[in-house]
Amino acid sequence: MNAQTAHHGAEEHSPDAWSAEPAAVEDPVHPRTPNRTAVAAVLFDRDGTLVEDVPYNGDPDRVRLLPGAAEAVALLRTAGIPTGVVSNQSGIGRGLLTDADVRRVNDRVDALLGGLGTFVYCPHPPEAGCPCRKPRPGLILEAARRLGVDPGHCVVIGDIEADVLAARAAGARAVLVPNPATRREEIAAAPDTATDLLTAVRDILTGERGDRS
Repeated sequence: MNAQTAHHGAEEHSPDAWSAEPAAVEDPVHPRTPNRTAVAAVLFDRDGTLVEDVPYNGDPDRVRLLPGAAEAVALLRTAGIPTGVVSNQSGIGRGLLTDADVRRVNDRVDALLGGLGTFVYCPHPPEAGCPCRKPRPGLILEAARRLGVDPGHCVVIGDIEADVLAARAAGARAVLVPNPATRREEIAAAPDTATDLLTAVRDILTGERGDRS
């Protein structure tokens, strides 16, 4: 699909636009109960999970896929499992990026990965207290809505605790794929981990739980 129509941004007013309502989301302290009977969709964090983390990147030419990212998405596509990206992009709210910058970078990610189902991102800085910014569940709930699936049947793959907490708050399963920026305490607290992205997806497809060693 054309990912351009599936972004969430501060200036978007098309029928696909999303405005998070505080009453429609849940607090991470009181999460939903995940339903693990099926995997209806896999939602990825973007920076540090699918692509190299370039802080506040607005240049599509600087996008570099992380090892295994293309293969992981291709496996899910072959299995018929929808995919999406849920990403905090506070650079917009900080004035370091424009909404158009983020869209261009997302389009490049989408092209390199062969097309994902939706890209949903939060443009707000942390102090805004918005319900869409991870670790709140808004991004995941909206991505699930756009994909037409139950959030409780989604798996969220990310590299930091905020991804895990957002998944938990939405009732989804979380898999942490650590990188050098991931804190040890985040790894220890994660319910499921994988050594790399491709392993995470293979485990999801085979029904394996994450490596807790």
